[in-house]
Formats: sequence, C-alpha cells, structure tokens
Amino acid sequence: MKTNNTIQAAIDLTAGAAGGTACVLTGQPFDTAKVKMQTFPNLYRGLMDCAKKTYHQVGFRGFYKGTSPALLANIAENSVLFMSYGFCQRIVRSVTGLEKNAPLSNLHNATAGSVAAAFASLALCPTELVKCRLQAMHEMKLSGKIIEGQNTVWSVIKSILRTDGPMGFYHGLSSTLLREVPGYFFFFGGYELGRSFFVSGEKTKDELGILPLMISGGFGGISLWLVVFPVDCVKSRIQVLSMTGKQAGFIRTFGRILRNEGVLALYSGLKPTLIRAFPANGALFVAYEYSRKLMMEQFEDL
Repeated sequence: MKTNNTIQAAIDLTAGAAGGTACVLTGQPFDTAKVKMQTFPNLYRGLMDCAKKTYHQVGFRGFYKGTSPALLANIAENSVLFMSYGFCQRIVRSVTGLEKNAPLSNLHNATAGSVAAAFASLALCPTELVKCRLQAMHEMKLSGKIIEGQNTVWSVIKSILRTDGPMGFYHGLSSTLLREVPGYFFFFGGYELGRSFFVSGEKTKDELGILPLMISGGFGGISLWLVVFPVDCVKSRIQVLSMTGKQAGFIRTFGRILRNEGVLALYSGLKPTLIRAFPANGALFVAYEYSRKLMMEQFEDL
C-alpha cells in the first residue's frame, strides 16, 4: 500500500517524536549548563565551573532538572517540525514546479525546514518556558530574585497560570521565532549538505549508514547554534526572569545585555551548547531517519 498524505504526516510526526526523545536523552546535562550560564553569566567562570557548582549545590540530579518538560518540548517540537517539514517540502516542490517525488536541492530543503520551524515554535514555546525556569530555579533563589522556588513541573505550570494566565506560556515567543526560523534554515541546510558530502557513486542519501547520519546531524546542529546563539541567550533571559514579573521584550532585553554586560554575555553557555549539539542532533537524525524508514517499509509491504 502506498502512503497517502495523511499516513505520511503521521509517519513524519512519529519519527520526529523518536528523534526528539533521542536528542534529550543524549544532551540534557549540557542543555542545563547552557541555560544556567546564559541566565546568570556572572555566577560561572565556564562550563567546568558550572558543572562543579551544580554538582556540589544540587547533586547529580541538578543536571537533569527540567528533563520531563525537555522531553515534552523536544517531542512536541520535533513531531510538529518534521511533520511540517514533510508538508513544506511538498509545497516547495509545487512552487518550484518539480514532480511529486522529485529530490529537492539542499537549498530547497533548508527553506522547507525554515518555514516548518515557525509551526514548531508554537508547540515548543510553552514547554521550553517550563524547562528553562526549572533549570535556573536554584540560581533565581540564590540571587534573591525569588524567595521560594518551584521544584516540580506542575508547580511551575500552576505559578504561570496563577500569575499570567494561559498566555503566560508564550513568554519569549517572538525570540523563539527569531531563533527557530533562521536557525532551522541552517540546521536542515547543514544536515543535507553533510549527507551530500557522504553520497558517492550509486548510493543515495537514504542509503547512508549511522555514522554519516550522526556526523551530518551534528554538523546541522552546530550550524544552527553558531548562527542563532545570541538570540537563544535573550530568549532564555526573558523566559526565566519573567517569573519575577513582567519582562521586557526582545529588543529591550537584547539592548540591556549589550549595555550592561557586553557582547560576550550573549555567548555565555556556547561551549556546552556546541559540545551537546554534535551527539544530540546526530542522535536525533539517526532516530528520525531509521524509524521513518522502518515505518515506510511497513506500509509499503501492506
């Protein structure tokens, strides 16, 4: 049985969820360090200092603060992202006059990924808000910005609803969109460029093994973060510090960081992000490609 658009969307959504799960399980400790260093750059001298202080103050579990919402965030984001990616690829084929199943160029795939990221941002923003707040809760208490913190996902959700209502979950949406839309152009562009590099002779991109997919996914992840990291830093500030009251928007927060802390503050936490990007995004694409291929084969056999 050939897959129709509905089945194809369901396959892409499920494969995206598998990829998101693999990404979180591989890279969560580094993501925690990134958020801490972005939000409180003056508390940590670097990645090792952040890791040592986190371990001494909170223990090993401190590295996995926010794992539940991180899983939800990545599963939600990557499910919607890859489902929308497949849809946007069909739109790109239609706009450019290509046949239904014609292969797309790296530029076409990058464009499809960029547009798909706008849809994924709507699913990502609420869960990433909860994740970032949990990850930086200890530092918020330590700095005196809050008196009593929330230590569970449910307590953070209740606090957001009580303080800001349902729309409070979209603190940082504009900066999330500013990060995701250009970032995923380079993410998918880098990934497809990497896959193109490994294709030789008769072999196609779909026939590549685990190692080329890991390297291509890692290259895509690093490409994304090198381009959008300052935007992500502003987003983390807005989402974490908004628990103290109404937080300034993207432009004002960006200007305040530059004015008070200098341009290097926008790159605080870059090291753990780049260390995390390679294995986490490599695992994401391996899980996505293999689970998608498995499901496609199952439907082809029906």
